[in-house]
Amino acid sequence: MSELIHKLKSLGFTEYESKVFLALIKGHSMSAPEISKSAKIRRTDVYDILKSFVEKGFCNEIETNSVLMYEIIDPDVILDKLELKAQREKEKHIKSLKDTFKDLKPLYATEKTEKNKSFSVELIRGYNVRRVEKFYELMRSSKKEILLMIRMEMYISDQIDKTAAEFIGRGGIIKSVYELSENFKIKKHDRWTDCTNEDLLKVFTAFESYGEDVRLSKTKIPNLAIFDRETVFLNVVDKSDTKKNNEADVIFNNKDFAETMAEMFGKAWEKSYGLKEYFK
Repeated sequence: MSELIHKLKSLGFTEYESKVFLALIKGHSMSAPEISKSAKIRRTDVYDILKSFVEKGFCNEIETNSVLMYEIIDPDVILDKLELKAQREKEKHIKSLKDTFKDLKPLYATEKTEKNKSFSVELIRGYNVRRVEKFYELMRSSKKEILLMIRMEMYISDQIDKTAAEFIGRGGIIKSVYELSENFKIKKHDRWTDCTNEDLLKVFTAFESYGEDVRLSKTKIPNLAIFDRETVFLNVVDKSDTKKNNEADVIFNNKDFAETMAEMFGKAWEKSYGLKEYFK
């Protein structure tokens, strides 16, 4: 019995409410004194609980010539009532969460000082959702220009294509220099396969189709992105480390450093090749 009381308390019943509920479940039509005796609690406490149960629709109050009787309703009906209440409270809580964070979002980083903007450095280690989401966050928040230097080993995500296309649609410019690895893979029919020059040309032609300026490098380049010449996103991979999570991203919010990296990008751009020239 104590286990049932514990379970009812976990559902939101008080200890006395749990005892009265169990007394009603076991009995049939019962008077308050009978319930008090069965539940082993004071009669004065029982009256308030019974009144509450009647209001909630857990039991019926039956008037007789001599005394009020109480009879619990079908437990399945009570379950439906409690389940509906829980669903409504959950929906209300979720709505409150969304409304609150909708109001909080405009305040995000609004008091960041110019000094912090100039010298902020963020390091994100290992493979995690935060690394990927941070990159997309920087793409979405860019206004004018994104410069990309990418060492491609496989073509995976359409999400970056969509985000880039939306940026270009807003009037932004994306210029990219790609270095292809010797074992470049592409996903075909849900399988990773080596790709031909024809496959590669299709991939990069698709990039150009939504407005990206694409060039290909035959020399090694770093993995980095420059956003509006204000922020640099640098990806570092330690290939000598055979363990997992051997990647790290360093984000520099420094205009001078971003301009320096943009100059390096310009030199790599000049030394790289257009698609037709690369694949001829």
